[in-house]
Amino acid sequence: MVKNTVRRRLRLIYLRIRRLRGHPDELALGLAFGIGIGMMPIIPFQTIIAVTLAILFGASKITAAAGTWISNPVTIYPIYKYCYVIGSFMLGFGHRARHLKPVAEAIAQGEYLEVIRIILSGGGKAAATFLLGGMVLGLLMAVPSYVLFYYFFKNLHAWRKSRKSIKA
Repeated sequence: MVKNTVRRRLRLIYLRIRRLRGHPDELALGLAFGIGIGMMPIIPFQTIIAVTLAILFGASKITAAAGTWISNPVTIYPIYKYCYVIGSFMLGFGHRARHLKPVAEAIAQGEYLEVIRIILSGGGKAAATFLLGGMVLGLLMAVPSYVLFYYFFKNLHAWRKSRKSIKA
Protein backbone atom coordinates (compact mmCIF):
# COMPACT_ATOMS: atom_id res chain seq x y z
CA MET A 1 0.00 0.00 0.00
CA VAL A 2 2.79 2.42 0.93
CA LYS A 3 4.61 1.42 -2.25
CA ASN A 4 1.55 2.33 -4.36
CA THR A 5 1.17 5.68 -2.58
CA VAL A 6 4.82 6.57 -3.19
CA ARG A 7 4.51 5.46 -6.81
CA ARG A 8 1.38 7.61 -7.27
CA ARG A 9 3.04 10.67 -5.74
CA LEU A 10 6.13 10.27 -7.91
CA ARG A 11 3.92 9.91 -10.98
CA LEU A 12 2.04 13.09 -10.00
CA ILE A 13 5.31 15.01 -9.61
CA TYR A 14 6.47 13.70 -12.99
CA LEU A 15 3.24 14.81 -14.66
CA ARG A 16 3.42 18.27 -13.06
CA ILE A 17 6.98 18.73 -14.34
CA ARG A 18 5.93 17.64 -17.83
CA ARG A 19 3.09 20.15 -17.81
CA LEU A 20 5.18 23.14 -16.76
CA ARG A 21 4.87 25.86 -19.36
CA GLY A 22 7.35 28.57 -20.15
CA HIS A 23 10.68 29.13 -21.83
CA PRO A 24 13.47 26.90 -20.47
CA ASP A 25 15.37 30.02 -19.39
CA GLU A 26 12.43 31.28 -17.28
CA LEU A 27 11.85 27.88 -15.68
CA ALA A 28 15.53 27.29 -14.88
CA LEU A 29 16.03 30.82 -13.55
CA GLY A 30 13.04 30.45 -11.24
CA LEU A 31 14.37 27.13 -9.94
CA ALA A 32 17.83 28.60 -9.45
CA PHE A 33 16.34 31.50 -7.43
CA GLY A 34 14.38 29.03 -5.32
CA ILE A 35 17.36 26.77 -4.67
CA GLY A 36 19.65 29.72 -3.92
CA ILE A 37 17.21 31.29 -1.47
CA GLY A 38 16.44 27.82 -0.07
CA MET A 39 20.03 27.68 1.18
CA MET A 40 19.52 30.78 3.31
CA PRO A 41 18.65 30.35 7.00
CA ILE A 42 15.40 32.31 6.67
CA ILE A 43 12.88 29.47 6.52
CA PRO A 44 9.56 31.24 6.86
CA PHE A 45 10.50 33.84 4.24
CA GLN A 46 12.22 31.72 1.58
CA THR A 47 9.24 31.28 -0.73
CA ILE A 48 8.22 34.93 -0.52
CA ILE A 49 11.73 36.13 -1.39
CA ALA A 50 12.22 33.56 -4.19
CA VAL A 51 8.87 34.41 -5.82
CA THR A 52 9.60 38.14 -5.50
CA LEU A 53 12.94 37.66 -7.26
CA ALA A 54 11.20 35.59 -9.94
CA ILE A 55 8.72 38.41 -10.54
CA LEU A 56 11.47 41.04 -10.69
CA PHE A 57 13.61 39.06 -13.13
CA GLY A 58 10.82 37.54 -15.26
CA ALA A 59 11.41 33.97 -14.09
CA SER A 60 8.88 31.26 -13.33
CA LYS A 61 7.16 31.85 -10.00
CA ILE A 62 6.10 28.20 -9.74
CA THR A 63 9.61 26.81 -10.12
CA ALA A 64 10.98 29.49 -7.76
CA ALA A 65 8.56 28.37 -5.06
CA ALA A 66 9.31 24.70 -5.77
CA GLY A 67 13.06 25.32 -5.57
CA THR A 68 12.80 26.47 -1.97
CA TRP A 69 11.74 22.93 -1.07
CA ILE A 70 15.44 22.12 -1.07
CA SER A 71 15.09 23.17 2.59
CA ASN A 72 13.04 20.40 4.12
CA PRO A 73 13.14 18.46 7.38
CA VAL A 74 15.70 16.03 5.92
CA THR A 75 18.14 18.61 4.51
CA ILE A 76 17.73 21.53 6.89
CA TYR A 77 20.36 20.49 9.43
CA PRO A 78 23.19 20.01 6.90
CA ILE A 79 22.24 23.26 5.17
CA TYR A 80 22.37 25.25 8.41
CA LYS A 81 25.57 23.49 9.46
CA TYR A 82 27.33 24.43 6.24
CA CYS A 83 25.94 27.95 6.39
CA TYR A 84 27.60 28.29 9.77
CA VAL A 85 30.87 26.62 8.75
CA ILE A 86 31.22 28.65 5.53
CA GLY A 87 30.20 31.91 7.22
CA SER A 88 32.58 31.45 10.15
CA PHE A 89 35.42 30.60 7.76
CA MET A 90 34.77 33.69 5.63
CA LEU A 91 34.51 35.99 8.65
CA GLY A 92 37.59 34.46 10.27
CA PHE A 93 35.82 33.00 13.31
CA GLY A 94 36.58 29.59 14.71
CA HIS A 95 33.67 27.40 13.68
CA ARG A 96 33.07 25.85 17.05
CA ALA A 97 29.54 24.49 17.24
CA ARG A 98 28.67 26.90 20.07
CA HIS A 99 25.96 28.67 18.05
CA LEU A 100 25.00 25.57 16.10
CA LYS A 101 23.89 23.34 18.99
CA PRO A 102 20.75 25.33 19.97
CA VAL A 103 19.90 25.72 16.29
CA ALA A 104 20.17 21.95 15.79
CA GLU A 105 17.90 21.33 18.78
CA ALA A 106 15.25 23.72 17.44
CA ILE A 107 15.44 22.09 14.00
CA ALA A 108 15.01 18.64 15.56
CA GLN A 109 11.83 19.86 17.27
CA GLY A 110 10.55 21.37 14.01
CA GLU A 111 10.40 24.90 15.43
CA TYR A 112 11.72 26.87 12.46
CA LEU A 113 10.71 30.30 13.75
CA GLU A 114 12.61 29.44 16.91
CA VAL A 115 15.68 28.77 14.75
CA ILE A 116 15.62 32.34 13.47
CA ARG A 117 15.10 33.68 16.98
CA ILE A 118 18.10 31.67 18.23
CA ILE A 119 20.29 32.88 15.37
CA LEU A 120 19.30 36.50 15.97
CA SER A 121 19.66 36.22 19.74
CA GLY A 122 23.22 34.95 19.25
CA GLY A 123 24.16 38.49 18.39
CA GLY A 124 25.37 40.15 15.25
CA LYS A 125 28.24 37.72 14.78
CA ALA A 126 25.98 34.68 14.75
CA ALA A 127 23.43 36.26 12.42
CA ALA A 128 26.16 37.52 10.07
CA THR A 129 27.83 34.11 10.12
CA PHE A 130 24.67 32.22 9.16
CA LEU A 131 23.51 34.78 6.60
CA LEU A 132 26.88 35.14 4.85
CA GLY A 133 27.32 31.38 4.79
CA GLY A 134 23.79 31.01 3.40
CA MET A 135 24.44 33.56 0.65
CA VAL A 136 27.66 31.86 -0.41
CA LEU A 137 26.09 28.39 -0.24
CA GLY A 138 23.08 29.71 -2.15
CA LEU A 139 25.28 31.06 -4.95
CA LEU A 140 27.30 27.85 -5.03
CA MET A 141 24.10 25.86 -5.50
CA ALA A 142 22.12 28.28 -7.70
CA VAL A 143 24.61 28.69 -10.54
CA PRO A 144 25.07 24.99 -11.35
CA SER A 145 21.34 24.45 -10.74
CA TYR A 146 20.52 27.03 -13.40
CA VAL A 147 22.80 25.37 -15.95
CA LEU A 148 21.59 21.85 -15.15
CA PHE A 149 17.90 22.73 -15.20
CA TYR A 150 18.25 24.95 -18.27
CA TYR A 151 19.37 21.93 -20.26
CA PHE A 152 16.75 19.76 -18.58
CA PHE A 153 13.92 22.14 -19.50
CA LYS A 154 15.39 22.73 -22.97
CA ASN A 155 15.35 18.98 -23.63
CA LEU A 156 11.85 18.70 -22.17
CA HIS A 157 10.70 21.49 -24.51
CA ALA A 158 12.32 19.76 -27.52
CA TRP A 159 10.74 16.46 -26.52
CA ARG A 160 7.28 18.08 -26.30
CA LYS A 161 7.80 19.70 -29.70
CA SER A 162 8.82 16.40 -31.29
CA ARG A 163 5.75 14.66 -29.81
CA LYS A 164 3.51 17.38 -31.26
CA SER A 165 5.04 16.97 -34.72
CA ILE A 166 4.61 13.18 -34.56
CA LYS A 167 0.92 13.54 -33.62
CA ALA A 168 0.32 16.09 -36.43
